[in-house]
Amino acid sequence: MRVSVTLPVMGAMVAISMVALAPQAMAEPEVAGAQVVRLMSLERDGMNGVAAHHVSRLTRPSGETQAQQVRYDRNWLASVQVGELSSEASCLATALYHEARGESIAGQFAVAEVILNRVESPAFPNSVCGVVNQGAAAAVRGRCQFSFACDGKSLNMHEAEARRTAKRIAHVMTDGAPRALTEGATHFHTTQVSPRWSRVFERVTRIGSHIFYRDNNA
Repeated sequence: MRVSVTLPVMGAMVAISMVALAPQAMAEPEVAGAQVVRLMSLERDGMNGVAAHHVSRLTRPSGETQAQQVRYDRNWLASVQVGELSSEASCLATALYHEARGESIAGQFAVAEVILNRVESPAFPNSVCGVVNQGAAAAVRGRCQFSFACDGKSLNMHEAEARRTAKRIAHVMTDGAPRALTEGATHFHTTQVSPRWSRVFERVTRIGSHIFYRDNNA
C-alpha cells in the first residue's frame, strides 16, 4: 500500500533536510530552527492527508466504490474481482450472455439496466430471476420476455471471455452501480425488428444494435 511507502519517505526527506541544515543551524540557529519547524509542519500535514485518503477508501463499502468508479470499457471491467455470484446476479449474467454478448461493454450494461429497471416496476416481477424468466413457464415460443429463456437452446455459457464479461457486469450492477445509460428504460429491441410497443413507448436512446424505450405509464 502507498501508506507504508509514502510515510517513511516523507519522514526520511525531513531527516535529510535536517542533516543538511546542521551547518546552518550552528551559524544561524534561529533561521534553521524556523525551517525545521516548517518542514515538520509540512510532514504532519502530508501524513494527515494521506491517512484521511486511505481511511476513506478502506471504510467505504465495496459496492459504493465500484459504483463510483464504473467505466464502460474492457480494461476497467477486467479489473473487477468477482467471486461466487448470488442467484440474482447469476440470472442477470445468463441474460446478458445470451441477449447481449455481441454488444459493446456499454451495450451490455444498458441491457442490465433494463432488467433491473423492470425489477423496480410494478408491471414486472420483483426479482431479477423473475424478470429474466418471465413467460418461460408457459413453454410457448414467443411468450417469453427474453427469447433465450424459451427458445429451447442450451443456457450454458460456452464462450469463456463473454461469460467472464457477463458475470462481471452482473456483479457490478447488482452491487449497486448507477444506471446512467438508459434513462429508466424498461424495453429494448434490435434494429432488425419493430415491435408494436415501440410506437407507443418513449424512445430514450440507441446503443449499438439495441434501441431502448421507457414506458411512462408503468
